[in-house]
Amino acid sequence: MAIRIDSAGASGSESNPLGRRRPLNGDVIFKLVAGAAAALTVTLIGLMLLDSVKAAWPAFERFGPDFVTGSRWSPSFTIYGALPFIYGTLLTSAIALLLAVPIALLVALLVTEFLPPRIAQPVAVAVDLLAAVPSVVWGLWGLLVLVPFMRPIERGIAAGPGQFISFLGPPTPGPSYLVAAVIVALMIVPIVAAVSREVFAATPRLQREAVLALGGTRWDVIRRVVLPIGRTGVMAAVLLGLGRAIGETIAVTMVIGNAPRIGPSIFSPGFTLASVIANEFNEATEPLHAEALVGLGVVLLAMAVIVNGAGVAVRRRFERSAERGR
Repeated sequence: MAIRIDSAGASGSESNPLGRRRPLNGDVIFKLVAGAAAALTVTLIGLMLLDSVKAAWPAFERFGPDFVTGSRWSPSFTIYGALPFIYGTLLTSAIALLLAVPIALLVALLVTEFLPPRIAQPVAVAVDLLAAVPSVVWGLWGLLVLVPFMRPIERGIAAGPGQFISFLGPPTPGPSYLVAAVIVALMIVPIVAAVSREVFAATPRLQREAVLALGGTRWDVIRRVVLPIGRTGVMAAVLLGLGRAIGETIAVTMVIGNAPRIGPSIFSPGFTLASVIANEFNEATEPLHAEALVGLGVVLLAMAVIVNGAGVAVRRRFERSAERGR
């Protein structure tokens, strides 16, 4: 008499002989928790954007595209144009990146490629500690120390190339776009340097040794191995620094001059999107003033999304070109 054995039942009884329901393993639990955290983050960002747009809608409806392209900001006359603040945000962020990124990359290369470990670690910690300085302390230092220090430099630039380039024209005494950019640059150096340092340290050891074995110098290792392999990570570091530069508020408010207009040179006072919101929101009593300030927040968020989207596109392009190179 033939006895039929159900393979599924046999396998099930072998894997779970007691017939009990198998508990969730760690991978499934972690996947659920990570998915829930990601969904919660996206949901919160979406709700924040919707609430902000809803609160700013009266200003958007009243002014339309002129809210972004208008160059006049006068709450007393219920005129709101965000262009001077967009200009100030982009200008200070661009100058800050031009100043901070080379310094941060050189610091990262110094720590990972040249200094011995017993010296490299304290140097890295000292640079990282700059990120722990409160924003208001940076602002006070900039107002009391950096502004007087920059005045002779600004006069020298204005007396030289400033005679031919209006963008480097005569400086105005006190805070300016340039001072704000220098403060922001000092604040983002630790971020870019820390991320770049980790990227450079992760470069494969065998490729480094191969270049040295062929007679290459440390500069050859940096130029042919470290920078090409780490350029995607460096791009991520620059994007993190740019995000900090765009959103910096208190320190910039204290040293940029707070003038609601487009300055003719980098030595002129101005405003950024974040600084004007912080400076005027508590006193927003004029019609549509509070709604317009919330609208500036929406514009700032849109700028951050566009910048990060562009950065992701550039990073993917680098990754595809690297894959083709292999």
